[in-house]
Amino acid sequence: MFGLIPFKTNSVKNEGGVFNNFLTDFFNDDFFSPMNVSNVGSFNADIKETSNEYILDAELPGVKKEDINLEYRDNNLIISAKRDEIINEEKDNYIRRERSYGQFSRSFYVGNVDRNAISAKFENGELHVVLPKINKVIDNSNRIEIQ
Repeated sequence: MFGLIPFKTNSVKNEGGVFNNFLTDFFNDDFFSPMNVSNVGSFNADIKETSNEYILDAELPGVKKEDINLEYRDNNLIISAKRDEIINEEKDNYIRRERSYGQFSRSFYVGNVDRNAISAKFENGELHVVLPKINKVIDNSNRIEIQ
């Protein structure tokens, strides 16, 4: 009976034959999971370091500029936003209305930053943040001097 519950399981796969494998694959399909779960509570971000600055690019599709809060506190860049997305679609005799609301926040540790010179720009669903460094010297050398 419990093998027919439509939830993903992390149990060891049993070798029950073709029919049992069909049921397992069918009920472990993502069809039963809520739509866009991975997109509601988080966002993708890339951080690049150059000799003079850190550059952060965050993807925030469906978010308005006024719904984004950007802070630099205790050597952490904190990005928080909220997304209110409503889809209304009427076609033939079908009416589809979907809503997704969510707030999310991420924090990135970025030290050695001149907080007064941080700049940010939001365009086409992408947040671009430039964090200039205080000390501009980077020594990525792995060489050890021998005496």
